[in-house]
Amino acid sequence: MRKLKITEMNRLTVDEFKESEKMPLVVVLDDVRSLHNVGSVFRTSDAFRVEGICLCGITATPPQPEIHKTALGAEDSVAWTYYKDTLEAVSRLKQDGYTVLAVEQAEGSTMLDRWSPEPDGRYAVVLGNEVKGVRQEVVDSCDGCLEIPQYGTKHSLNVSVTAGIIIWEFARKLLIG
Repeated sequence: MRKLKITEMNRLTVDEFKESEKMPLVVVLDDVRSLHNVGSVFRTSDAFRVEGICLCGITATPPQPEIHKTALGAEDSVAWTYYKDTLEAVSRLKQDGYTVLAVEQAEGSTMLDRWSPEPDGRYAVVLGNEVKGVRQEVVDSCDGCLEIPQYGTKHSLNVSVTAGIIIWEFARKLLIG
């Protein structure tokens, strides 16, 4: 088995990416403090052609060297918007017809492996601060909560790891079927 060279992978250019059809998913970052986590979310969002990212509150925005270090240029391909308050982003997304789901451990949350999307649905997922998670007032404003099942001794995952799991599951269910 031979590893492929970058030139053999037929990747899209940034312009081709911007013109391509996107997965109907927006990622919302609620006060994510690590610029490396932000960059990682950009990179994963690029990999799965996520529609866009909302950077909210204290979440840093490009251009930043620390974001670029992990995004590797995905901050140039993936559309993003900044909101001073996550509640404003959630409200706008709902007005635009998105079902907004917080990714949080909460009463009545739906386990990710049991969640099924509507075939023509448009979705936004809210990922929270590395210490405090998604703020309660943001959870209250969402249409529901998704939870990643966990079986070990720890009660949380890194936000960029969470983003990867969530985005993959959306791609698996919305794009692959």
